[in-house]
Amino acid sequence: MEVAKGRQSSWVGSVQSLLGTVIIAVFVITFVVQAFQIPSESMENTLLIGDYLLVDKLQYGGGGIWDRIMPYRHVHRGDIVVFHYPVHPSQHFVKRVVGVPGDRVRLINRQVYVNGTPLKEPYVIHSSPMHDPFRDEFPRLNVPVPGLEGTWWLQMRKLVEDGALIVPEGYYFVLGDNRDESLDSRYWGFVPRENIIGRPLLIYWSLRSTNDNLPASSVASDKFYRFAYAVSHLFEITRWNRTFRLVN
Repeated sequence: MEVAKGRQSSWVGSVQSLLGTVIIAVFVITFVVQAFQIPSESMENTLLIGDYLLVDKLQYGGGGIWDRIMPYRHVHRGDIVVFHYPVHPSQHFVKRVVGVPGDRVRLINRQVYVNGTPLKEPYVIHSSPMHDPFRDEFPRLNVPVPGLEGTWWLQMRKLVEDGALIVPEGYYFVLGDNRDESLDSRYWGFVPRENIIGRPLLIYWSLRSTNDNLPASSVASDKFYRFAYAVSHLFEITRWNRTFRLVN
């Protein structure tokens, strides 16, 4: 009888331990960190397609009374942030903050100026040799381009003064580090403060594209084949030099 009770007690303890672990995991995922995958080349070479990030959701707080109690920090110019895409909030974007509320932002021949001072951006790359008047001389009010959000085109015209775009209170102007291949604030507008989820903390894993390693005879559209190839060649396609790298 005592043996049976001991087994039952051990079983109950194991269940309690498992439930405790699940609750802690749910709490961490919900309030502390969130996993995020880089889907595009817009942040190269800081972040690459295939990088898997842990995003610190406590970095900036979430508004309300807790922001006055906890040691949260403000969003700073130069921060990389993950946010809900303002045009389609179900999508997550990652970009670098270039302008904070009150800043006057403009680009002259690809060089970013904030409040009349050229911004030092050693992380920026330019992948296109072609000059684009809208992209490289922003803001341009007389050169609409494909992909430009109509509402932003109208709003932007009201916020330009002396050739610079003024960032309103509660909003942020963001750009991709791969400046020529980034769909960013130049094309769809500001990021509201409430859309910001957090700041990337760590690349916990990074994978090269399996397309670079598939045999020539394979069918590129065969998702099962690509998945099987990735699993069987996991060691080879992992970018070990990027795994567990801090993001800055």
